[in-house]
Amino acid sequence: MQPCDNMPFYTRRQWVTIILFSLAQFCNAACVSLQAPFYPAEAEKKGATASQYGLVFGSFDLTVFLVSPIYGKFMNKWGTKFINNAGIFTVSIMCILFGFLDHMDTTSLFIGFSFAIRIVEAMGNAAFVTSAFSIIAKEFPKNVGAAFATMETFFGLGLIVGPTVGGALYELGGYTLPFVSLGSVLLGAAIMTSCLLPSTGADATPESLDSRGQFSTALRIPSIILMCLALLSSSISIGFLQATLEPHLRPLNLSPFKLGLMFVLSGLMYALTTPCWGSLCDKLVPPGIITTLGTVVVIIAFILVGPMPFIPLETTLPLCIGSLIVHGVGLGAVFVSTFSGCHREVIANGFHDDLHTYGLVSGIWTSTFALGCFIGPSVGGVLLDLVGFKWASVFVAALHALVALSLGIFICFKGSGNEVLRTNVHDSLSQARDELHGLLSHVDGECDSTYGSARSSQKNLLSIS
Repeated sequence: MQPCDNMPFYTRRQWVTIILFSLAQFCNAACVSLQAPFYPAEAEKKGATASQYGLVFGSFDLTVFLVSPIYGKFMNKWGTKFINNAGIFTVSIMCILFGFLDHMDTTSLFIGFSFAIRIVEAMGNAAFVTSAFSIIAKEFPKNVGAAFATMETFFGLGLIVGPTVGGALYELGGYTLPFVSLGSVLLGAAIMTSCLLPSTGADATPESLDSRGQFSTALRIPSIILMCLALLSSSISIGFLQATLEPHLRPLNLSPFKLGLMFVLSGLMYALTTPCWGSLCDKLVPPGIITTLGTVVVIIAFILVGPMPFIPLETTLPLCIGSLIVHGVGLGAVFVSTFSGCHREVIANGFHDDLHTYGLVSGIWTSTFALGCFIGPSVGGVLLDLVGFKWASVFVAALHALVALSLGIFICFKGSGNEVLRTNVHDSLSQARDELHGLLSHVDGECDSTYGSARSSQKNLLSIS
């Protein structure tokens, strides 16, 4: 990584923040993803259909979608550290409780308690993710893309460990062991985060505390609408595979452990590629271009993962492995670029550079991601019952093609130069006025990790517009 990326020059506070959040994000991802290799088969043993257990997966993300804007809205009032700690503790406890569902004898009890526990777990997850993204945006104002990518790298690693270790522990000790084991690890991470995470003060101005209409105002910005659509479609692809990949791979007669390894592939490539995408977003390439590229890569993955019914190829293990690897690369591009791009766009369009705005962006991003992860397994389970996996994958690829086309048209008409200018404006929000004009004249400024107050940032922004 280049020296200008600030990694060697983080303050002690920044290092503590990024390490704690990376650890918590890793454990959190492992807990919420560990059931993918074996829960569908376990649910079918209880008499549940694909549509029913698909909705169990989807209920988690629907809840995140509904409550994330609430956390973002009241971030200043409740305190980011309190929201963060409460969220992690909730996820860990609910993960442990989920491990005792196999004692439910009837389908209605098993599915009913699955819904209840996942909904409460989702409320905790939304609290953790929204507050963590807000604190990261505040603590790393000049490296939002790189810091966010670091967290997402550990999220990807958690997606690797969750299904892999979950499948292995399921083989070793049955249904309860993976949930109790990984839930206890997350509980330990929650205690560590609660004790060591630095407090983050609310530096919002009185004007920024009035959030009425700001959410809808941000969503009226065309570039943010397109980024949210790209994020939505990619998160749909994640939820779709989470609920349908295991039934699709059953004819290959893989063990639970090997099935867990299949779920690792996307997360592995996601973890490996997000730092690269984050650096590109911060310094070189406009986020819109990276988002478009990532969407096209996901299309390629879904053409092959079935493969699509009109392609003269059989479902084979090597083909599935290759397509899941490609899928992870595309996800890394879309997720990092949409968060970084949305953050820059709201600042460039007149929002205060303060904690409230960070919470607003985090709420929009988390809600959009969660909505897609709800739609993916919910609709995917229905499509699996109606038309099968291969034809269902056509719908996912077609959605991504529509988004990629819309992004391409927008970039062609608007161009990428305006995005680059806005990036420079955001990077200079904390600079003195004369240095700001130098940056707008394409003079490189020094890289540092300081930032100004919300009022001075807004004043500088209005003075150049």
